[in-house]
Amino acid sequence: MPDFFDPKILFNSLVYSILGVVMFWVSFIVIDRLTPYDLWNEIVAKKNQPLATVVAAMCLGIAIIVAAAIH
Repeated sequence: MPDFFDPKILFNSLVYSILGVVMFWVSFIVIDRLTPYDLWNEIVAKKNQPLATVVAAMCLGIAIIVAAAIH
C-alpha cells in the first residue's frame, strides 16, 4: 500500500519550487538590467500597457523554460 504522505517527496517539491522561483526572479532581473529603461517604473508609474503585455509574455516564457528545466 503506497504511503500518501512522504516527507521526502514534500521536501523535494519545496526545494524545486523555491529553485524555480529564484531562477525566475534572477532571469527577470537580468532582463530588466538589459533593457534601456526601468521596466517596473514604466509599467506601474507610467501605466504602459503594451510594455506590461510584453513583460507578461516574457515572464510566461521564462516560467515555462524554468519548469521544463526542473522537470
